[in-house]
Amino acid sequence: MRRPNELSLRARLLLVSAAGLTIGLAVGGVLLVAALGFAQNRAVHIETLETARGVKRLVDQGSLTNPIPVTPGVQVQVIDDDGRVRSVSATADRLVPILYPEELRDLPDGNGMTIPGNRIGFDGEARVVKVSAGPPTDPLTVLVARSTDELRQSVHLLRITLVILFPLLVVLLAAGLWRALGAALRPVDALRAGAEEITGGTRAGRLPVPDSRDEVHRLAVTLNDMLHRLDASRARQRAFVADAAHELRSPLTNMRTELEVAQHLPDDTDWPALTDDLLADVQRLSRLVDDLLLLARQDDGSTRALTARVEEIDLAQFAGEVAARFPGVDYRDPAEPLPLRAEPDALARVLANLIDNAVRHKRDRVTVTAAADGPDRLLVVTDDGPGIPEAERERVFQRFARLDDARARDAGGSGLGLAIVQELVRRHGGSVTLGDAHPGLRVEVRLPARS
Repeated sequence: MRRPNELSLRARLLLVSAAGLTIGLAVGGVLLVAALGFAQNRAVHIETLETARGVKRLVDQGSLTNPIPVTPGVQVQVIDDDGRVRSVSATADRLVPILYPEELRDLPDGNGMTIPGNRIGFDGEARVVKVSAGPPTDPLTVLVARSTDELRQSVHLLRITLVILFPLLVVLLAAGLWRALGAALRPVDALRAGAEEITGGTRAGRLPVPDSRDEVHRLAVTLNDMLHRLDASRARQRAFVADAAHELRSPLTNMRTELEVAQHLPDDTDWPALTDDLLADVQRLSRLVDDLLLLARQDDGSTRALTARVEEIDLAQFAGEVAARFPGVDYRDPAEPLPLRAEPDALARVLANLIDNAVRHKRDRVTVTAAADGPDRLLVVTDDGPGIPEAERERVFQRFARLDDARARDAGGSGLGLAIVQELVRRHGGSVTLGDAHPGLRVEVRLPARS
């Protein structure tokens, strides 16, 4: 026998629905039988009490006949204070009261009780009502008994009917539920089949979207959006790996060529010059690997937020120290402190990348400026090089982006500098924008003073 967790979703939903339906119908049936029994018992009591009050009025008016006329299935006795039967209906006992003396004594006036029907010749049970009548000098008691056999039979018939009809109703409803669940889950099965085809490579990376505007439709749209993002991410990853391999191949090829040539050089070769060339390629390779590792950590999300290394720094002094590492760079000191909370290493990497990029493309000068702009801090790096066309200014922040003009990668550039700058600035809650320096390029980094 299959365990519940091995059944299909359709079967599990059917089992749960059928179980809930069965329980609901059973509870409803019990309540229906109980309500019907209570209502009929109350109706019998009211009818019996009305009969007793009618007999009381006859007694009080002195017009009581013997036998007392009543409907079939009803017995009436009028008893005096000594327990003698004074008057009865046609079917009632003329000698023995309907109730025992203790029952008669304990039953309050106007109330009733249920007794075994065989005591007075009825099948099943009987309802007996007591009503006081007559003058105070000659008190009498009216007892009216009514059979409840018809009530019992009607309740029993209802119970039998429910026992027979409920299973049939559950089966019919379960069959309807099975078909309804099949129709409701058909789009889910289509999604599964589509996912299987996508996994097997037999169809494009899109799942079928049902026409209904329900949860399954929204699920299909969400899954298609996820597949689109995954496809785009895989495409970016493949492009990144291909570009990284190409960039790594260039310095490695240069180093291999230089080493192969060095094997055939005479002993009087200028080896220090050769080692300088090799060292330059190694440094370029090392920078490229560092850049790739930094971007990999950014993609992994491990450095998305600012870390505990955030410090309070003076941006004016900090920018001057970084600019001093590059000969020929003009730093314009704002002559006032610019407090800023930032990661010193990350901010130094941002400024160094921008200055290095500007130095490689300048004609004569590179200028670095730090300033305050309301609650923000600005770092501006300008050069007088060829600049970047406005249409290309978004693309240059992509990894390994290439331009066709004079600012294409050269002289040791990896094509990752601006991508790293943008990632690190975003971590600080800031932004990077490119503009014209007339001539040249103007790079503005805006950072909130309290990151």
